Amino acid sequence: MEQIKALNALECTDCIKPFLALTKSATSPRAAIDLITRATDAPGTYIFTELLLTPQIQALSTAPPEQAAYLSLLKIFSYGTYADYSSDPSLPTLSAAQTLKLRQLSFLTLAKNPAELTYPKLQSTLALSTPRELEDLVISAIYAGLITCTLDPYNQTVLVSSVSPLRDLPHSTIPSMLSTLSAWSARCTTTLSSLESQIASIKADAQRRHRDEQDWNAHVESLLEPTPPSENSSGPTGIMGNIQSLTGRMTRSSGKRHNRLEGQSSDEEMDDVDPAGGQHKDTRSSKKRGFGGLGFGNAENLASSTTSASPEGPEKSPGILRRLFTHGKL
Repeated sequence: MEQIKALNALECTDCIKPFLALTKSATSPRAAIDLITRATDAPGTYIFTELLLTPQIQALSTAPPEQAAYLSLLKIFSYGTYADYSSDPSLPTLSAAQTLKLRQLSFLTLAKNPAELTYPKLQSTLALSTPRELEDLVISAIYAGLITCTLDPYNQTVLVSSVSPLRDLPHSTIPSMLSTLSAWSARCTTTLSSLESQIASIKADAQRRHRDEQDWNAHVESLLEPTPPSENSSGPTGIMGNIQSLTGRMTRSSGKRHNRLEGQSSDEEMDDVDPAGGQHKDTRSSKKRGFGGLGFGNAENLASSTTSASPEGPEKSPGILRRLFTHGKL
């Protein structure tokens, strides 16, 4: 539908071209007035900006008031409304075709504000006496391809869907439009800057995560790499080698502890044997402990046996006592 409206606008632009060609011969105010009348009365001609900007038409601004009124009339057809025409009694009288065209163009201008599209307001603005006249005007605009809308007689409103871009802009609205566009451009620039900063932040986070992942992978690979074996070492390397080495050390430590326990057990058995006669002594009496866990019973018995066995006394026989001290019996 929008493409159809654009094509209609192009056709309307083409419709004004014959009148633009006639401006070259419109050297007098009377010829320019006749050209304006014919252009505004011709069917299918709705765009008048190019005709309005020609030097021959602009020359009417310096003509007498009754002739300059046609220049004002052409401006109304270009971007004005029927209410503007009705408010100026100095303007020339319109024909039926000109009146219908000006009302159609005015309806296009009013369509931009939905609040103005009620039957009462449209009748007042377009100087229509009955709702039927308003509906006929809207239907003619629809068939001319100027607008797409729906009539709602029950609610007394006109529902507009799309409008052809056929209306020109008055020169007084250009500064405000430029201001609006400048503000919109500034907002776009701010938004783009914010988006660019967010994109840069996202890229930086992605690079940081990538570096962390690479560092972690390198660390894992270094742990999994087999270490070169030394000259005196054999067996697996890497993590498995470390695990086996640790297991071997734990096994050797346990074996040493077991050997110490067996040595202590054998020493206790040796203590139970009388060094003089080789007879077993009373183990229950030998298990008695004195203060601090020292075996006074064993020491006394051993000292007496040592004294009786050696003529020199305990001072001359230090071997047995040294062994007892060594094994922690004294």
